[in-house]
Amino acid sequence: MNGESGPERASSVEPREKLDILYRDPYLVAVYKPAGLLVHRTSLDSREVRFAVQLLRDQLGKEVFPCHRLDKPTSGILLFALNKEILKAVNAAFAEGRVEKRYRALVRGWIREAGRLDYPLRPLKEEGSRAATAGPRDAVTEYAPLEHYELPEALGRYATARFSLVELAPLTGRTHQLRRHLAHLRHPVIGDTRHGDGLQNRFFRDRLQSRRLLLSAVSLAMAHPVSGRELRVEAEPDTGFQSVVERLRCQGAKAGVSRPPLTPEPGAATREASRWSRECRVWSGGDPEAPCAGQRPGKHSAGNRR
Repeated sequence: MNGESGPERASSVEPREKLDILYRDPYLVAVYKPAGLLVHRTSLDSREVRFAVQLLRDQLGKEVFPCHRLDKPTSGILLFALNKEILKAVNAAFAEGRVEKRYRALVRGWIREAGRLDYPLRPLKEEGSRAATAGPRDAVTEYAPLEHYELPEALGRYATARFSLVELAPLTGRTHQLRRHLAHLRHPVIGDTRHGDGLQNRFFRDRLQSRRLLLSAVSLAMAHPVSGRELRVEAEPDTGFQSVVERLRCQGAKAGVSRPPLTPEPGAATREASRWSRECRVWSGGDPEAPCAGQRPGKHSAGNRR
């Protein structure tokens, strides 16, 4: 295996597209889900005809089982089990909080310091009538600024336009949790047409030609359900997301941040296994975590809202 990076990922779904495989062994496969692709069929989007489950099933020639979900407009790492026993084990890990997830997002304003938001969320209507009548559920998100940008253009009541690139770690798994929590902090995700800021979204469509949600799942770590060793899958956001960030870096002043990004917390998983980042490792026998030859893809304080 050489050190070359994999092929660029598409930022939207193309006909007959094959998903970018980030990790694969006899039990699990992780792919990069493009923005705009549903994980599976749903009555909430009955006109959609293409789904990650079907694409991957056809690509691998076998049944696959999604272990979690990403919202349609969210891009990034999506994990599948290759049999129902493994699915059950991974589902238990998610339910018990033994899966570490990291996201990256571009948001309105400057988030100046890292923090933790503990803010319960009510179920959404699409979660079903019984869930919708239930009370708020615990929801906790950690966040940290990575970069700040400022464009010399008036936007709303402000003389300049400010944005932050942030790292997010959801410690619970509520529907639209990250998007709703950031909106609560008054730092909505750019491109969020449901919980976001229409003025900011129009600015990005007109000024930066970006019509998508700028939220991507960039890291997932857990104890492998068979070996018990740490499995960590990492992937940079796709070229569509990255191009927007690069344009902000080029067109506006970039300011420093006050604290470093979030660091993984110790967990049940051991720290011996390799990181799986920008390369696809395909199992070829023996230890399912061993590198092998194969395909190559490639309470809270948010600070000043400005």
